Amino acid sequence: MSGGAVAGLIASGAFAVLALFGCFVLLKLGKIFDEAAARVRQTGVAIDEGTARVRQAGATVDEVNVALAHVNKELDRVDAITANVQSITTNVSSLTSLFAATLGGPMVRVAAFSYGVRQAAAKRTRSEVESRVKSQMKADKAARRTVAEDAGLTPVAGATDGRRGGR
Repeated sequence: MSGGAVAGLIASGAFAVLALFGCFVLLKLGKIFDEAAARVRQTGVAIDEGTARVRQAGATVDEVNVALAHVNKELDRVDAITANVQSITTNVSSLTSLFAATLGGPMVRVAAFSYGVRQAAAKRTRSEVESRVKSQMKADKAARRTVAEDAGLTPVAGATDGRRGGR
């Protein structure tokens, strides 16, 4: 074997090692590309799920818009009802003022008259009761005096109920 053949063998061995190293690198690079493709597929699935959620959100927003339109219609009806209630309140207030002006004065006079009659009747009843009580007290006092005079006792000055002493 000559020097050129040995150099050729070394060169071919180096080339074989280089080729094996290249195959190893290509194998690893293939795995990396497979992993990247899987990640891209997962991202595509996630994007599809996100798109579906966005569509659901869009549908929900559409439903909310429909509900808000319905609420606005109802608010318009409530505004109309409120305006009618305000008109009725104004009419009732005017009617109350008219009633107070036409019948209020005479009713106040009747109420005042009936109050006066009640007070007079109560005063008369009270005075009748007071006069009966006074006459009864005088009669009791006179009866005690006659009993005391018949027994020969002299009544004590200031005694009104037969007891001695004040109070």
